Amino acid sequence: MTAPAIILSHPQLGENIGAAARAMKNFGLSDLRLVNPRDGWPNIKANHMAAGAGDIVDKAKLFGSLKHALADLQFVIAATARERGAAKPIYTPAEAARQLHAQVNEGTSCGILFGNERAGLENDEVSIATAILTIPTAEFWSLNLGQSVMLLCYEWFRGLDETAPVRIDHGPIAKKATRQEIIELFEHLESELLASGFLYPPHKEAPMIRNLRAFLNRTDMTDQEVRTLRGIIKALAHGKFRRPPPARA
Repeated sequence: MTAPAIILSHPQLGENIGAAARAMKNFGLSDLRLVNPRDGWPNIKANHMAAGAGDIVDKAKLFGSLKHALADLQFVIAATARERGAAKPIYTPAEAARQLHAQVNEGTSCGILFGNERAGLENDEVSIATAILTIPTAEFWSLNLGQSVMLLCYEWFRGLDETAPVRIDHGPIAKKATRQEIIELFEHLESELLASGFLYPPHKEAPMIRNLRAFLNRTDMTDQEVRTLRGIIKALAHGKFRRPPPARA
């Protein structure tokens, strides 16, 4: 899959170009196109701000006009905060990313166009784009150029990311307990509960055991956690420092 190009039209600050490159590196985009940067190019401040994305800065393509920067692209979304009165689809960032993925999957070359820090895109620049996207905000609508690029790059990446929405970090050396380890834990715990008289009366024994197993299964334990829990059970049942419970008042 070819990720969309990021096109910055007349960017002013090298720092914002570097921030955009860094966002692209974070989220799997690499085609950075610059149209007439105000402070010239190359710009050492862009390299400093890129922090690890210097390769994207170094390979950025420089253009003298937006027409040439977009020449090879077939589907371009213009990022703007203001209503333009243009008869174009207006997407949220999430929908823009969905549209980009659909187009790229069909072999379409795509880009996301951003304006400069002072005034954003001009109406004529928006007019040559395929569609528009706006970033909803609570009150103040103006976003930093680097922030805007970051948000759109992230939305693009979300369509590719397979990270589980919820996970537990057990550390680098822990491994998930096997079914055998879990079953042996069940047997150990249940035998001690039977010996202690906890599983009483007899007709409630089976449902109580099933409930305990369901509870333990939900914990998604590692092998080390199973061993620790079995050690706790053993200590509670047979520990050498075991004392009788204190007398009740």
